[in-house]
Amino acid sequence: MSVASAQRPTRILVDLDRLAGNLEAIRAHVRVPVMAIVKANAYGHGLVPVARRLEACGVDRFGVAFLEEGVALRRAGVRAPILVLGGIYGPQVAQFLAHDLEITVSSVDKLRQVEAAAESAGRRAAVHLKIDTGMERIGVHHDSAGPFVEAAVASRWCEVKGIYSHLACADDPASPMTAVQLARFLDACAHFDRLGAPMPLRHLANSGGVLHFPETHLDLVRPGIVLYGVLPAPASRPTIPVRPALSLVSRVVYFKVVRAGRPVSYGATWAPPADTRVVTVPIGYGDGFPRALSSRGRVLIGGRAYPIVGRVCMDQFMVDIGSDSAWNEDEVVLIGRQGEAEIRVEALAETAGLIPYEILVGLNERVPREY
Repeated sequence: MSVASAQRPTRILVDLDRLAGNLEAIRAHVRVPVMAIVKANAYGHGLVPVARRLEACGVDRFGVAFLEEGVALRRAGVRAPILVLGGIYGPQVAQFLAHDLEITVSSVDKLRQVEAAAESAGRRAAVHLKIDTGMERIGVHHDSAGPFVEAAVASRWCEVKGIYSHLACADDPASPMTAVQLARFLDACAHFDRLGAPMPLRHLANSGGVLHFPETHLDLVRPGIVLYGVLPAPASRPTIPVRPALSLVSRVVYFKVVRAGRPVSYGATWAPPADTRVVTVPIGYGDGFPRALSSRGRVLIGGRAYPIVGRVCMDQFMVDIGSDSAWNEDEVVLIGRQGEAEIRVEALAETAGLIPYEILVGLNERVPREY
């Protein structure tokens, strides 16, 4: 038996060629530089393999959430500019500088923290100014941005590479909030003109902005989930021809006949009304497959969809195949295509009462990934 065949039958398959194709489709649509968002393990696809492939495709920049993600990319040899999007924690600033990571500065106090660390290290810090235009998360309020921009422009130890905000409702092309946020953001950016300072990179568009609001594309876009071929919300429109890059597959590991009335799984929440055939699949909520799919989700076996029955366990769940046949080691598709049938992340999320992001980032490192 080979090492490959002896590995766990449940695995994530990531199509890096399809990912590269999605990047090209986004570039053709927006016609401005792209910052690929690879936070949260590249939305479950694998931080380092995804970043390496995108860098080989010439992506302009990367965005991550935390210092640790940026450091992991640098240690993997990624050389493109990397912006850490999250709020900074003062004692970490020296590590940002040591690994040549761009820093989100979200207040004058944070700016002073970065200045002090940069002066101590004897090197200038690359920063992006965060403006709050409606999220109330981090960032200086748009109507108080003047002194913030002025302090950043005057800084001896900070080089302002960008200014940005985040769209709260761009997943919905009908939402009026995006126009309000864009106007607020452009008003904040105008302080650079007032000061006679060079305008840094202005970036605002997340996946929803990329898909629906070309006026938000400005100097740079930040696609996240759409880069991986998944739409961010039910209201989102597929305005770019992207394709899912991730599949989740497993194998049948047990077959049995369950007699009428005999309950299946924890809590005895489901029992067949008549004798039926049930197979067991070795993946569960311990891998990030949602327990909310208990007696609600479906999987593909032999190109047909069958229902998950009973509660999803930590490591396994059961599937009712009725009077059909399935054999041990038959492929089971949880996300992806099998024959003419397909289960998309968006549909899985809707069934589970979640959002597509939660499905993808919930798939943890217990599930091996193949590229």
